[in-house]
Amino acid sequence: MSGVGHGRHSGGRSYPLTVHSHPTPVDLGRRAGDHAGRILSERLARPGSARVLLAAAPSQLGTLRALAEVADVDFGRVEFFHMDDYLGLPSDAPQGFANWLQREFLRHLPQAPVFHRMQMSLPPVEAAAHYAALLGEAPFDLVLCGLGVNAHIAFNEPGSDFDDPEPVRLIEMDHASRRQQVDEGHFPHLAAVPTRALTVTIPRILNADHVICSVPGAQKCAAVRATLELEPTPDVPGTALKLRPGVHLYLDRESDPR
Repeated sequence: MSGVGHGRHSGGRSYPLTVHSHPTPVDLGRRAGDHAGRILSERLARPGSARVLLAAAPSQLGTLRALAEVADVDFGRVEFFHMDDYLGLPSDAPQGFANWLQREFLRHLPQAPVFHRMQMSLPPVEAAAHYAALLGEAPFDLVLCGLGVNAHIAFNEPGSDFDDPEPVRLIEMDHASRRQQVDEGHFPHLAAVPTRALTVTIPRILNADHVICSVPGAQKCAAVRATLELEPTPDVPGTALKLRPGVHLYLDRESDPR
């Protein structure tokens, strides 16, 4: 479960994205979070728990905070997973994505959910296998994701395999992705940003009943434009969102290129 993808794509049908454009990041987050809350409320009206896969990034904060305020979601019946995390950081590093989600979202929920963390202290191949086992094979009820400045989804960088047979993969981070972490204030300089990470792969992310992608900010406009205009291509990982029907893309005035 290590290495890189081969940039393949199955060439299946392409579906249009449902685009929601709002004036500000606050509006975007509120609408996307309310949408996510409705999905979870409907799922939890049935027996059993809900399975939710989360991205960890400042771009997701408005959506996550709005979701946390949805009154009729019993978060005690939700299992949360995270999409990716860095290799090589201390377990308590604030930049760690599981730590970020715990600090910025999960501890604010009215009921304590189940949160499945990647075990980054394990050797990378073992950590990937361990997390793949935690994910299991059942679809996610909901995926909340974003796009990187290079249109990455999680840490599926340009050239990633849209047909990757593995659910979790060890990757070498793209320079643009590492630069983004500095520009967003998570690390003081590029040399401090890890060069490797674990990521849930694109096919596993898209094995979901609902996908909501929240992408605010002018720095993401080029990635959004490429995602909207191009047919699915591994050169632009965001275009993988078109491989399944019913994906909702939430934009604000600055990220909307139209």
